[in-house]
Amino acid sequence: MVTAAVRAHAMVMLLLLSCSACQAQLSSTFYANTCPNALGTIRTSIRSAIARERRMAASLIRLHFHDCFVQGCDASILLDNSPSITSEKFVTQNNNSVRGFEVIDQAKSAVENVCPGVVSCADILAVAARDASEYVGGPSWTVKLGRRDSTTASASLASSQLPRFTDSLQSLIRLFGSKGLSERDMVALSGSHTIGQAQCVTFRDRIYNNASDIDAGFARKRRRHCPVTSPNGNGNLAPLDLVTPNSFDNNYFKNLLQKKGLLQSDQVLFSGGSTDSIVNAYSRNRSTFSSDFASAMIKMGDIEPLTGSAGIIRRICSVVN
Repeated sequence: MVTAAVRAHAMVMLLLLSCSACQAQLSSTFYANTCPNALGTIRTSIRSAIARERRMAASLIRLHFHDCFVQGCDASILLDNSPSITSEKFVTQNNNSVRGFEVIDQAKSAVENVCPGVVSCADILAVAARDASEYVGGPSWTVKLGRRDSTTASASLASSQLPRFTDSLQSLIRLFGSKGLSERDMVALSGSHTIGQAQCVTFRDRIYNNASDIDAGFARKRRRHCPVTSPNGNGNLAPLDLVTPNSFDNNYFKNLLQKKGLLQSDQVLFSGGSTDSIVNAYSRNRSTFSSDFASAMIKMGDIEPLTGSAGIIRRICSVVN
């Protein structure tokens, strides 16, 4: 026979589990009481940075993406090397490529002045990506908040779980799928390449290999500032979208239809495979792309966040407290 004490204990455990589940949920109103000016403070800082350098919008979106794919959205990408941490900043996919760290630091400093020790670096990355998209004419979305910051980083996971510019379509599908993202999510997120720039070293092979999946005139034009012999011009930049490089639109997909994807990992999205129809749809309908991009960014922001009592709130984003 179940005693009253046992029933009471079971009820307490149920309440604790329920509370834990509530605690683990991200919420758009997470800082409504603890730091009501957080989002406005971040937005001001992000807009100022992009006003100074338009390219920064693409960099901030990418920074959030490269964070979420390694250990989840926990700001691990922001951690510097230390005796106990091997930074993710120096793996092949990030080194001399991922940027915008100082912008996140500035936003964090501004928020710390308003409400110290409350807002996580991981949440600032998520909000910054949304504000960056909106500032350059892309979609906006409601950012879910409540992530906490990791006390660790993983260079090995960054090396194995971040996409590479040489990846095949199947490799990309597997990688995104391992993070709970569909093919449609993957293509939509790749559309962020409608803004930003890439270094010559990332597209040199593509523009010189005379393959059938690149427009000859496009390749010739790109060769002007990307010499054939490495390391000459390795860091020279070219816009990922030649048509409207500073505006968030759907020209990226129109370029793929014309075999004018700058990176190999871009062009494989329209190469006779399973994602061709998605690229076609986005090339015809900008609003469909924008809507799907916003949805995919929300979904990406949900990847394995630290919540509740897990993780910490870093005072400085590059170091553990």
